[in-house]
Amino acid sequence: MINDINNIFEKFLSKESIFKDKKILQSSFIPGEINHRDEQITQIANMLAPALRMEKPSNIFIYGKTGSGKTLSVNYLKEQMLTLAYNKKIPLKIIYINCKLKKVADTEYRLVAQLAREFGKEIPPTGLPTDEVYNIFFKVLDEEKRIVIIVLDEVDQLVKKAGDELIYNLTRINTELKNSQTTIVGISNDLIFSNNLDPRVKSSLSEEEVIFPPYNAVQLQDILIGRSKEAFKEGVLGEGVIQKCAAYAAREHGDARRALELLRVAGELAERKGFNKIIMKDIDDAEDTIEKDRVLELIKGHPKQFQAVLYSVILNKGNSKSNFIQTGDVYDVYRDLCNKVGQRPLTQRRVSDIIAELDMLGIINAKVISKGRFGRTRDISFILPASIEVKIKKILEEDLFD
Repeated sequence: MINDINNIFEKFLSKESIFKDKKILQSSFIPGEINHRDEQITQIANMLAPALRMEKPSNIFIYGKTGSGKTLSVNYLKEQMLTLAYNKKIPLKIIYINCKLKKVADTEYRLVAQLAREFGKEIPPTGLPTDEVYNIFFKVLDEEKRIVIIVLDEVDQLVKKAGDELIYNLTRINTELKNSQTTIVGISNDLIFSNNLDPRVKSSLSEEEVIFPPYNAVQLQDILIGRSKEAFKEGVLGEGVIQKCAAYAAREHGDARRALELLRVAGELAERKGFNKIIMKDIDDAEDTIEKDRVLELIKGHPKQFQAVLYSVILNKGNSKSNFIQTGDVYDVYRDLCNKVGQRPLTQRRVSDIIAELDMLGIINAKVISKGRFGRTRDISFILPASIEVKIKKILEEDLFD
């Protein structure tokens, strides 16, 4: 077995890669020029420019679907501003936090602790009163005169986990400060997110708004052509590959991140097959691979009640002798599970709604059947491959029993 593994590695190293620089196709890569976002970048730059004169910019809220260039544009401006501030000795600090990350921004304590750590303060993961963590953060924030811009990416995820009172507290920081001034930049994929905020929070957060529209297929082709020239060696891309990637991503609400990921994964799959050219079939295979990963990400991002219902379905599947599980069986296991993990159980009707949502997302198949005068139930079956089921179970156990 060890010899077989060594042979795989030796064979991989002996082959010439079709990639010139793979990181150019990663979503975290910031190119020197961002296509088709001049208007939005200019808008945000004008809003943030006062920070370079030591004046507090307005709070900004940035909306747009996944892969519409929001995070890329903000990080591009962040690099430009910090470089200019460094050269001109302007005391400017920009903090970027991805609110989707576990153990960073899933509670009020963890987010404020992370903000304090950005200024060099060591805060334990748990143990201190939240008010004390706020006091530590306020104190270090106000140690010197400066402008601080706090970028909260996927801020809607933060509000789902920690509530909107936290956002209100952050927008009111300046009333506690004498030297520093802070600005909040919120980024969200949810176009109606702010409609559900407390009116106090909404009025203090959304002082200015910028909308990022989806890319169309032609714009996506431009982006892919530009990145692929730097990412791949000459002659690697087969005819129609770029167009197919762009068409797939345009179908997904103009998601440039998806288009770049498709192209990168297609290249990796072609290499594994020993090919030196990416063909249309590689794009189809990449789509299948990414779709499986998307399900895992989807499950990671959902609330614990959603995860508890799905975990109960999986546990029932393991205990059931038939291919189908019924709603009542799932609810019994779910209720016991809630007691174990310290969650308050939802009603059976609400659990049934979550089962319907899991069906809609394509994670399970839940067929409604009539039991006559006994009402209706659902015959539930798990439809994902066993390899994905194992990964899902592991994710759910880590999240629920953390």
